[in-house]
This record gives sequence, structure tokens and C-alpha cells, in this order.
Amino acid sequence: MKTKGSRTNKINIVTLGCSKNLVDSEVLFTQLKGNGMDVTHESKKDDANIVVINTCGFIDNAKEESINTILRYVDAKDAGMVDKVYVTGCLSHRYKDELEVEIPDVDAWFGTNEMPRLLKTLRADYKHELVGERLLTTPAHFAYLKIAEGCDRPCSFCAIPLMRGGHVSRSIDELLTEARSLARRGTKELILIAQDLTYYGLDLYKKRNLADLINRLADVDGIDWIRLQYAYPSGFPLEVLDVMRDRPNVCNYLDMPLQTGSTELLKLMRRGITRDKTEALIETIRAKVPDITLRTTLIVGHPGETEAMFAETYDFVERMRFDRMGVFTYSHEENTHSYSMPDDVPADIKQERADELMELQQGISQELNQQKVGKTYKVLFDRKEGGYFIGRTEADSPEVDNEVLVPASQYVRIGDFANVRIDRAEDFDLYGTVV
Repeated sequence: MKTKGSRTNKINIVTLGCSKNLVDSEVLFTQLKGNGMDVTHESKKDDANIVVINTCGFIDNAKEESINTILRYVDAKDAGMVDKVYVTGCLSHRYKDELEVEIPDVDAWFGTNEMPRLLKTLRADYKHELVGERLLTTPAHFAYLKIAEGCDRPCSFCAIPLMRGGHVSRSIDELLTEARSLARRGTKELILIAQDLTYYGLDLYKKRNLADLINRLADVDGIDWIRLQYAYPSGFPLEVLDVMRDRPNVCNYLDMPLQTGSTELLKLMRRGITRDKTEALIETIRAKVPDITLRTTLIVGHPGETEAMFAETYDFVERMRFDRMGVFTYSHEENTHSYSMPDDVPADIKQERADELMELQQGISQELNQQKVGKTYKVLFDRKEGGYFIGRTEADSPEVDNEVLVPASQYVRIGDFANVRIDRAEDFDLYGTVV
């Protein structure tokens, strides 16, 4: 039935893509709530008459998901179930002109830095007093803290600077205000995110200031875990490791995308580092923080990647024994430097290489997990699912890493910590008992 024009507006925000997008949606959510509006995030009821889709434009699969989501809500609009469809985020920023022509039924398109204009379109004011305040869409006990926007790195394959612009750090004072606000509302774990954490502060403070920021955040009452994601290897500020080692509430965990184990390919990718220097950095990290958990991400099938180069990457993974790893197949992105090269690795070969690396990592993960059997770990519980309470150790980030499963017969509170003895291990999951 056609939505009545006189009905009070209800807005549904739909988020696609990474945790950085999720933070943007949470800020929009907070601003709309602050204007007294009825707003939900990814409502299951389909009862909103206005939909805002926060899109991802990172790689082909993400772009396809974004387009399909937009078309689904445009169809709902045509059927009279929705009045307005607005699109924001990376895909909208990058392809706005083309999308306006191809999907004319979208009511308006917005770039990644156009929240004030989006709010105005939704008849809301941008409330500066809400800066640093954020209503979470994650469980209250953990939150992503975006410390910077954009990226200045010249990686040949990456379109992020085209969508997010250059690196812009947020001030330490602003981040501390947000962290204290989150802690007051029950957040126990802060997950620091940016396109590149290690660049933090160069624009504001004329030096890499990540270590100082982490130290200051570690002083915030109520924050039990601080986790670092998306660190760049070239120019890594080693003083961060001293803070990680010395501050008990800074997790011994580092997510550092390394992309490949081939020096020749690193050069093609414009990563500013060699394999030898990468391995030396990993050795230094593990020497300074012996029980650190290292997570990485690799790309297979980049233009020019030969079987010999892939073999180097396979050997690299075998030697380095990363605790956590993800693999992407290369996506040929317009207006990047790599786009000027022929996309010469067939799709089936890309997938075969990705599968080979993940099979290798599965074995490594299984071996590392078996070493945890019989040991006791501090676990933060995220949810109950089926017959288990499901949580994470200090070594695991939400959604992408291993989980600890405890039988629901042993009651624990969601959002609380408990000590868990590991009784059994699988490739990517641990099973345990509360002690």
C-alpha cells in the first residue's frame, strides 16, 4: 500500500562495507536522533518510509552488493513501500555522475564528506554539540574508534584515496572526549581504525603520534581493551610496541595488511618496502611483544603476478606463520595506477591462489589453536547463538577472527569478561569452560 504523505517519517540507515563505514552511519544515526527523528539501523521490519544506504566501493564484490541493495530499495519505492531513497558513502562518492544516469529513481546521491548536506536534505540540523557523541549499532561493550579519515599512501591498486581523500587526523582531545563518552555508556573495548593508523598525527602534530594517542586512551576509566587495526608496515612507529607491551589494557594484537611476499610485486604495488624489510619488521615486532597476535591481509592476482611471485608469497606465509590472515583476489579499479597495467591473471587462477593460501593458513591456525588447549584465557562475550555463548580473546577482533564457544549451560553475561579454559580447538574456533 502506498505510504501516506502525512505519516510521520521513519528513517532506516543501511550500512555496507567496512567498520569505517559503520562509524559514519553511527554518526549519522546520532545526528538524526539528536534532531528528534525516528531512525533505525538496518531495520528488519521494513517499516521505514525513508532509506539511507551507506555504500562501499572498495572492490568488485562490494560494489555489486551496493548496487543490488540500491536496486532493491528502488524497487520498494516503485511498489509504494518507500517514499525516498538516498545513497551516500564510497560508491556514491566515486561514481555519482554515472549512477545518477543509470539509477534515476534514487532521490539524491551524497559523497563521503557530505553529511551536513545529507542532514539538510533530511530536514535535520548538524548539531556540533554532538561531535564526540555516538550511538552504537554494535553491542555496547565494544566500539570502533575512527582516528583519521582518508589516506596519503600511493598504493597502486587502491581506490580509497579517490573516495575518501587525503589523510586527516582527528585531534587527541576529540578522540579522548569520544572514548570517555563511550566508556560511560558501557564500552569496554575500543578498536582503533583508519585507512592507516601509523600515519596518525603527521598532519596535526608534525610527527607520527599514534603511541601518544594510545597512551592517553589507555588512561580512560572503564576501557579494558584497546585494539589496533590497519597499520601500514613502511615507516611503522616502533614506539607503539613499547606502549603495547607496557600498558595492560592495550591488546597484544596488530592488524597489518602486507599484500604480498614478493619484493618485485611490492614494487609494482608501490608499497615502499621489500620482503626482507617486512620480515625484519615482523621479527622486531615479535621480539618486542613476544606474545603478540599478528593479523595480515594479502592480495593475489595483481597485474604482473607470476607463478614464481605467488610461490614467494606462499613461502612468506609458511615462514611467517601469521596468527590471522585474510586473502583478497585483485580487483581492477579505474583511475588507480594498477589500472594502467593489463589485468593479466585469469579470475580462476586468482581464486585458486586465494584458496591455496587460505588452506595453508587453515593448517597454521589449527596448529596454533591446538597449543591453546588446556590454557586459560580472558574472554569478552559478544552474543548467545544456538547452544553457546560466543566470545573473543585478546587475540581476536570482532567478525574477522577466531571465537571462543562456551556451552550455554554455563551462564555468562553478554558484554562481560570471564576466564575460560580451552578444552578443544578447531581450525578457527576454540571451545572452553568458564573457570
